[in-house]
Amino acid sequence: MKKMIVSLLAGAMSLAAIQALAADKVTLQLKWVTQAQFAGYYVAQEKGFYEEENLDVEIKPGGPDIAPPQVLAGGGADVIIDWMPSALATREKGVPLVNIAQPFKSSGMMLTCRKDTGITKPEDFKGKTLGVWFFGNEYPFLSWMSTLGIKTDGGPDGVTVLKQGFNVDPLLQKQADCISTMTYNEYWQVIDAGIKPEDLITFKYEDQGVATLEDGIYVLEDKLKDPAFVDKMVRFVRASMKGWKYAEQNPDEAAMIVLDNDATGAQTEEHQKRMMGEIAKLTAGSNGALDDADYKRTVATLLKGGSDPVISKEPEGAFTYEVTDKALK
Repeated sequence: MKKMIVSLLAGAMSLAAIQALAADKVTLQLKWVTQAQFAGYYVAQEKGFYEEENLDVEIKPGGPDIAPPQVLAGGGADVIIDWMPSALATREKGVPLVNIAQPFKSSGMMLTCRKDTGITKPEDFKGKTLGVWFFGNEYPFLSWMSTLGIKTDGGPDGVTVLKQGFNVDPLLQKQADCISTMTYNEYWQVIDAGIKPEDLITFKYEDQGVATLEDGIYVLEDKLKDPAFVDKMVRFVRASMKGWKYAEQNPDEAAMIVLDNDATGAQTEEHQKRMMGEIAKLTAGSNGALDDADYKRTVATLLKGGSDPVISKEPEGAFTYEVTDKALK
């Protein structure tokens, strides 16, 4: 009997080993550091959703010195998370990124201003200094200013643009009247620094009609010619969206899963739980498939982004429904 049990156990272990060896490897490059912005992927990994799809997924955190499109083009990842302005600009410059899924339905980008500047509406920006992120993130801002008829050359009837780093110091130190923030991150850094919500006024890009799509899932176009790769991405997207919907429904648990995966120890429980609550608002309403109207709005915004738009012409082949049509049926 003991020999039989040992034999069965050995067989089971061998089967498990074979299955582990057979799992398809996928390397995912994130746009930024480990935080609740990417909770769906960490949840999918922790809950075994990737394993259920026979995938072995490595999640690589990003950072200020990491450009996901470059990592993808260099073979350092199979799939990346990027904002559509960056992805479309990269595509026009010769790296053929393709959006295969869009977990984020809404934009979390906004301008946060001190009330003591006298700003109450967008027209009040004239003569003010505004902190703006660059590297492709400035184009929704430029398009917005163009729509308002406000120049960005620093003149008295325009605004002075301050190239903002990845912190909120310009607002805290009164170097800028307004700064770029995300609903789920930098805004709360301002609050945590001691400024009360009632002393701030915020302008969400979503409310101004100039929001562009954020965190989408991208691969290289040539890879989609391989049926085996497409099948792998179908399983990846299906498991990832399962992770995202679980995170939406269980935000506190999702935040703790993110913390468990933060190797730097830089994140706090309070901040990640708060962030996850805000992120859930942005992924709500998306089943993972790119919405055609959202895509067209993003392209239109980027095409009219001031004198130097992020893209010069209507993109072709920049997205596909092939993966989500199969993953979500």
